[in-house]
Order: sequence, then structure tokens, then C-alpha cells
Amino acid sequence: MDLVPALEEPLKKALGPATAKVMAEHLGLHTVGDLLHHYPRRYAERGELTRLADLPLDEHVTVVAQVATARVLKFNGGSGQRLEVTITDGSGQLQLVFFGRGIHKPHKDLLPGTRAMFAGKVGVFNRKMQLAHPAYQLLQADSSQEAAEAVGSWAGALLPIYPATAKLESWKIAKAVDLVLPSAQEALDPLPESLREGRGLVPLTEALLKIHRPHTKADIADARARLKWDEAFVLQVALARRRFADTQLSAVARVPKPDGLLTAFDAKLPFTLTEGQQKVSREIFDDLATEHPMHRLLQGEVGSGKTMVALRAMLAVVDAGGQAAMLAPTEVLAQQHHRSITEMMGELAEGGMLGGVEHSTKVVLLTGSMGAAARRTALLDLTTGEAGIVIGTHALIEDKVQFHDLGLVVVDEQHRFGVEQRDALRSKGKQPPHLLVMTATPIPRTVAMTVFGDLETSVLDQLPAGRSPIASHVVPAADKPHFLTRAWERVREEVGNGHQAYVVCPRIGDDEDERPKKGKAAKKSPEDEAEKRPPLAVLEVAEQLARGPLQGLTVEVLHGRMQPDDKDAVMRRFAAGETDVLVATTVIEVGVNVPNATAMVIMDADRFGVSQLHQLRGRVGRGSAAGLCLLVTEMPEASPARARLGAVAATLDGFELSRIDLEQRREGDVLGQAQSGVRSSLRMLAVIEDEEIIAEAREEATKVVTADPDLDHLPGLRTALDALLDEEREQYLDKG
Repeated sequence: MDLVPALEEPLKKALGPATAKVMAEHLGLHTVGDLLHHYPRRYAERGELTRLADLPLDEHVTVVAQVATARVLKFNGGSGQRLEVTITDGSGQLQLVFFGRGIHKPHKDLLPGTRAMFAGKVGVFNRKMQLAHPAYQLLQADSSQEAAEAVGSWAGALLPIYPATAKLESWKIAKAVDLVLPSAQEALDPLPESLREGRGLVPLTEALLKIHRPHTKADIADARARLKWDEAFVLQVALARRRFADTQLSAVARVPKPDGLLTAFDAKLPFTLTEGQQKVSREIFDDLATEHPMHRLLQGEVGSGKTMVALRAMLAVVDAGGQAAMLAPTEVLAQQHHRSITEMMGELAEGGMLGGVEHSTKVVLLTGSMGAAARRTALLDLTTGEAGIVIGTHALIEDKVQFHDLGLVVVDEQHRFGVEQRDALRSKGKQPPHLLVMTATPIPRTVAMTVFGDLETSVLDQLPAGRSPIASHVVPAADKPHFLTRAWERVREEVGNGHQAYVVCPRIGDDEDERPKKGKAAKKSPEDEAEKRPPLAVLEVAEQLARGPLQGLTVEVLHGRMQPDDKDAVMRRFAAGETDVLVATTVIEVGVNVPNATAMVIMDADRFGVSQLHQLRGRVGRGSAAGLCLLVTEMPEASPARARLGAVAATLDGFELSRIDLEQRREGDVLGQAQSGVRSSLRMLAVIEDEEIIAEAREEATKVVTADPDLDHLPGLRTALDALLDEEREQYLDKG
């Protein structure tokens, strides 16, 4: 971190090479400044126990609890032994298990009544939550001087619990922080003094000391309030600088000619656009008519008609003499968009062809797997301007691809693209082209303000007429196996009524990494052996269904590792109604549009995120018949995973689900990683809870940047930009 030398000091020097290596590899911490900004996730009061019922599955956790029981059990005919320890928070319980030779020390240490911190990954065994081989740190004063010293000076009235990993427990991080904490005195304050004093915020040095070693809960509150403002303000300054830079760029204004291609297209539409589509189209056309590049985010519910809005924008640009490019994340989606857009346009997509009508253009597809001849033709059409619209994957970005006059870039499912890819496509215009970013993942206002702070936002929240409701139900396969039997009966009923169904699985089933390596037997723990989970992979499930509950129906598979021509052929057969059931991975998550498909069964639904489940569900109910989505899970009823599935089943409101999704995930997923592939700079700010701070920081940042775009008079803030936004993140914001 480029703050001051003390905070730039490598952890290798401060903590020694072994600890520094683990911190770099597992926590991404390299300098003293990095470690000082690695804040405790929460605090345990001396004597207070962690609420065990709220632990997240499959995550590394640190808990403070008391040992209730401990017993050694034998298995494998007495040749193996394991130690089972039950810990309690006073109401709930959690099981710990230690195997083999590793049981001796915990058997001696973890006596009933002992209090300790335990760290490990939460798993499920015999449908009960447990920690296997957790690390632990005794907290009780006992005869062991070593145990008391291990807890050390940091164990005051409030124990900090740090985000930790299997390789580095919270208490070891706390001891490392003790060593570097004096350097906090040299931290440079990024907030302008007037802003800090006007809002009653403590200085940065004080905030760092209070966040790591608080004496009272008021200390924590002071520190959090200050550090949240740092993160919100520095990020909003970066975005405000990006917006300011955009106002300095020039672009070609694209105004559609009257009675041109757009008018001809609108005249042949068999339906009326929704009010929302008309309003958003007006916003886009106003942007396109200006001499600054449009930067607009179009977000809308699954099936709200975003593609129609984007197509009309592309036609407007073609009318104005330019070209439009649509960037899709997968070949399946690019082919689907190409097919649906050429169908919607009809003869208007036959420009330059025999029989093509006046006001028509050519719509070409460009993907990495196209044959050489087709590719050459497509590239020529782009260079000459013959093709007004091109739809493609990342193949559009390659150096060989040249446009005659690129006027608009439409990026579909923006979160799937690295920033470099978007930037490479935008650089192909003679002047910066207009940019329309689309996402079907609804984004709460604060996230839009934080992640897409340099984009104007349009929202489509109305579904087009003729869309049908989707009923969603959780199918608890472990608790009630007959529910799963009924699920397959429902699929048969839908097919019997002339409809089709999807079955979605989390993996393909022939992955290299799923097979044991040559020469090595696949190592299985006793809990793996005991927990025989059904094979939930596309290839296996498809085979089981075709031989079992769906025997006699036409079942096909679709996954990402198939050849593009094969994928396209499978989708064409499904779209034509020749296939009854399509067993697929999430390759069908976005853009796939088969109105006759009315049912979807999602296997191992707990392995998917909330937004992903909502996206998948949006593939059914796209025609006049009602949709059905069944979420199959093996997870126990009390688990957080079941609660998450219950939330998805309870509402079709994507914005509500996006809030739930965000509340359940780490903030780090929201910002950097989801949008740019780099680590998030947000450690303290919660984008849902801190809406007010983000909105106020945005206002303050705009004022500061308007007055001093280069921050010449605010060196502390300039330095903080480099510190909180690492180099890659800066590039991301610069590229937008």
C-alpha cells in the first residue's frame, strides 16, 4: 500500500517469511498496511459464546464455545478410532470430530466445561453440522502457562475474531496484528479535514487502534463509522473522476433517420412495447443523440424484454450510419441472440441479399468456433460496413476484427466479462462508441451506485403481456424421498400436455478433476464413505432418468464442453419441440428462450446462488402456459441453505432476492470480483445497510472532484486512492 514507508513495509520483514507467505497466499496480505486493513469480522465478549445455529455451511468459521461431552469411538472393527466432541453455546450444539493419531492432544485438552476458540470448515455428516479436525485455542485460565500465554495480550474484554483460513487461525492473525499495530500511528488520513470534522469522525490512526483493540463497544462503533466513510468516499471519488473524464470525451451523435430501419421494424412488431420499454428506449435515444459517449446500465427482470430494447437501440445506430456490436458471454447465448434477432427482424435482416428490402441491413454472427470461410465473410462484412449488426462472443475482441464505423457496443450479462474485454471492443471505434450494459441480475440501488457508479441506470421492472407466473417449490429429497418421485411424475405430466422440461445439474460428470489421479487411489474420509450422495452430474442424471422415471421420453444433454455445432443442434431440436427433457448445466442460465418449456427441476439446488437460481427459473413460464420450478436439495431443514431456497421459492421479485443474496454473501463478492475479477476494496462497508453513507459519499465526492479533478490539493486522498484501490482496480475504474 502506497501510504507511508512504515505501512509499505513487507510483512516478510515484520512477521518473518513463513507467516508472511501464508498471509500472502491465503489472505492476499503483503504489507503492514494490508494487515492493518484486515479488520476483525466480529468480537466475542469475554465469557460470551458464539451462537452455533447461525453458522454458514461450507465456510471457514471461528467460534467461541464450551465443551459439553467428549468420547472416543472405535470403527473398522476396532482398528480405527475417532474422538467426538460436542460443544455448546448454551442452547445449540455442534459436533467436532478428530481421527486417528490426531486425537491424543484434543482428548487431553478438550475436557467437559473447557472454553476455547475453535476454527474449521462447517460440513454436514449424517445430516448434522460438524467441524472435522478443527484447530482450537484454549481460553480458560488453567494450570497450563503455555495456554494462557498463547491467547496473549489481545484477549481483553472483547476478543477480535478475524476473517481466517484453514492455514491461519484468527488467534494467530491477532498476534500478528499486535506486532504491526504501532505502525498505525503513521497512517496518512485520506479524508479532507473539513469533511471529517463536519461529520464528527475520529482520525484514521485512532480508528485503526480502536477497530483492532477496542476497550468498549463504543470504540468499535467509532472505528466502524470512520472506516466505512473512508471506503465509501475513496471509491466514490474514483467513480466521480471516471464520470468527469467521460464528460471530456467526444462521440458521434447517432440520431435515427425518420422512416428508416427502426420505423420499418416498429411497424412490423406484432405487439405493443410495454410502458417501461418505451420509457427506457427514450432515455437511450436521448443519450445516443449527444456528442458524449453514452454509458448506460440497463437492468431488468428475467424476461422483461431487454433484448428488444437493445435491438431498437442498435437499429437506431444503423439508421444513423453506424454499426452496433452485441457481446455475449457464451456461444450458446450468442447463437440464441443471433437467431432471435434475425427472426424478429425478418426480411429487414437481409441487407445486401437477393430479395432484401429497402431499409434492411445484414446481421452477422462471429464466434471462435466458426469455420474459416464463414469467419472471413463475417470479417469482410464488418470492415466494409455491409453488416450493420454483429453478435458475438469474445471473438469480437480479437485484433483481426475491424469495423467500418462502430457506433454502439451492447454488453449482455455484464458481470461475466472482464473489463479488459469490454475496453478492447470499445477501442475499435474511430471515436469512443456509445455503451449499453445489460444485466438480468437485478441490482439494488446502492450496489448500482457503488459498482456501476460511472453508468446511468435504466430499470425494466414490467413483464411483457402474455408472460405466465412460475410456481416454485423446495423438494427435500433426504427428508421426503416421495417428493422427488412426485417431481418426476410432474415432469411426465407436463410433457404429456405437450410441453417440455429442463433438468439442471451443478456439474457435467466427466471432469478430469473429478477423477482420481493416475497411480493414486482417491482418498475418502470416513464421512465421505458414510454420506452416499446421489450422482448429481448431467451425464449420470440424464442416463438415470432415461432408464428410470422418465423412460420413454426423449432426453438430451447440453453442457459447456460439447462442440459448438453439437450444442447448437441440441438447442435447435429442443426449440423445435423434438426433445422432451433437456438435462443441462447452467449453460442455459441466460438468454435461452423456449416458450414451450414449462417445467424445471434443479438438482442440488443448494449449490447455486440466489441470483443464479432466479436466472435459471426464468427459462420457464416464457409462453402462455404456467411455469413450474422444483428446487431439489439434500440439505437438512434447519440449514441456512434450506432457508435460502425457501426465500427463492417464496418470491419472483428479483430485486427482493438480490437483497437477500447480498445480505447472505460477503461484500467482497459484490464489488471487485463480480465486476472486474480483482479483489474488492470494501472490507467494512455493507452496501445494503450503508445506503445513506454511500449516497452522501457520492455527493461529497462529486463536489471534491468538480473543484479539483486531479486532487492536487488533497495529497492524502490521492494517496488513499492508490492504497484502497489496488492497481488493477484503478485500471478497472479507468476503463469503465
